[in-house]
Amino acid sequence: QVQLVESGGGLVQPGGSLRLSCAASKSIFNIYDMGWYRQAPGKQRELVARITNSGSTNYADSVKGRFTISRDNAKNTVYLQMNSLKPEDTAVYYCNIRGVVGISPYNYWGQGTQVTVSS
Repeated sequence: QVQLVESGGGLVQPGGSLRLSCAASKSIFNIYDMGWYRQAPGKQRELVARITNSGSTNYADSVKGRFTISRDNAKNTVYLQMNSLKPEDTAVYYCNIRGVVGISPYNYWGQGTQVTVSS
């Protein structure tokens, strides 16, 4: 069973930066894409950013120009650099890895890391 371990969350002041990391507990093959989602209290989980195996990225409009997703394929690790943080970015952030082995798709989730933006 693959586990995704997230790190890098915490408390930061508005305008500050954080870098989230998500590493798989063991090698994962045939990854299609990796991404970050977030869920604020009382709201649905939403996509923050995704990066495909070819390096293509897409971002939520609310984070474009402030957040950058990247990946290290050799380490099965995905990162989220978050700059110019705003109070509305406060949420639990989850990483996600999707792919397929043979004809069996997989969809792994991390346990979540809290990001709080507050003065």
